[in-house]
Amino acid sequence: MIWNIYKRQLMKEKKIEMDILKIKTEEQKNALNSWAKKGFVGSIIAGTGFGKSRCGVLAAAHAIEKSGGKGLLLVPTTQLQTQFEDEFRKWGKEEALDSMDIICYQSAHKLRGEHYSIVICDEVHLGLSPVYRQFFEHNTYDKLLCMTATLPEEDEYRELLVNLAPICYLISLDKCVQMKLVAPYEIYCIPVSMTEDETTAYKKANNTFIQAKYRLGQFDAFNMAKKVLAATVDGDKAAAAMFYNSIRARKQVVQHAENKIEYADRIVAEYEDKKVLVFSGTNSFTNDMAKHLKGNAYHSGKSKKKREQILEQFKSGENKILCSTKALNQGFDVPDSEVGIIAGLDSKALPMIQRIGRLLRLSEDKIGKIFILYVADSQEEKWLKTAVSKLSNINWLKSIKDVKY
Repeated sequence: MIWNIYKRQLMKEKKIEMDILKIKTEEQKNALNSWAKKGFVGSIIAGTGFGKSRCGVLAAAHAIEKSGGKGLLLVPTTQLQTQFEDEFRKWGKEEALDSMDIICYQSAHKLRGEHYSIVICDEVHLGLSPVYRQFFEHNTYDKLLCMTATLPEEDEYRELLVNLAPICYLISLDKCVQMKLVAPYEIYCIPVSMTEDETTAYKKANNTFIQAKYRLGQFDAFNMAKKVLAATVDGDKAAAAMFYNSIRARKQVVQHAENKIEYADRIVAEYEDKKVLVFSGTNSFTNDMAKHLKGNAYHSGKSKKKREQILEQFKSGENKILCSTKALNQGFDVPDSEVGIIAGLDSKALPMIQRIGRLLRLSEDKIGKIFILYVADSQEEKWLKTAVSKLSNINWLKSIKDVKY
């Protein structure tokens, strides 16, 4: 009797998985067909969970099968190198690995005079810096597929990407939810107050910021400070340095706000049976968060072997709380993880989209719950409003007491 119930449940889950895969496959096919119509040079912009990795695998395997040449897959981290090898095996394209090089952007920019049948750029927004873009200037390819969750926010990088690989397919995170490619979500924005010492430190940094901005001429002070420090224009170098130092000082205060740890603890207590991902702004605060929540800290300060052990403990459920800085923004997938706490923000929207996407891998009846802890009346609140401006189902709460778990 129990076995029959279990068997029916497995069959039901399998059917759901097949239905999801069918929908995703059709949309991935649309994306790749659009890329082909653009002459096999273009960008796929799709929210995390869409299946960009599969698109990259299929595009690479097809190009190699047709040309017999070699392919190159560029990624930002060594973790993604390993994961992409697994993706080729997962989708039955293991043979293509014999003709594929999978390397990180920090190595690829050193290549000179190489030619590839196809180049796949995953998380391409991380490969467009003046140093990393040298790969495209000194090597050639027949086909190019770039992939990322959103267009780069910096004008220079966005223009570079559009010229390098014109957008051939774009789908937002909310559209992915609407099409049932990823799970629906609820976002709760919870204000956090600073301690007296934190308030004093923040006000001091903010006053310095205002003074520096005034000395730089106020209008577009950010770019002016950048140009002055790069010596491309004459200007007040002391004010420019002061300007950037004050920005870092403000960010340091809000990203280390003590009350974020207390609030995270209260949220975690409501989900003892769930896996929880916690994102912080710095490695040191991630360590503090993990220690307090009795979870594991996962960041660049850990060895590769240690990071692998930590991920395995989280996936198996041995430890259900995983705290990270930026290391989990790309290429991490735990389908049964549905609760996230974001306790560290910055001025860009992309990390927010990526972190939310980590919680939205589709499964039956799943609703991703994301709790964003921000320092009220600070620059962090402004960053948050920008980051979620194009997302739906945002709940702005007055207090953590207003959270409905």
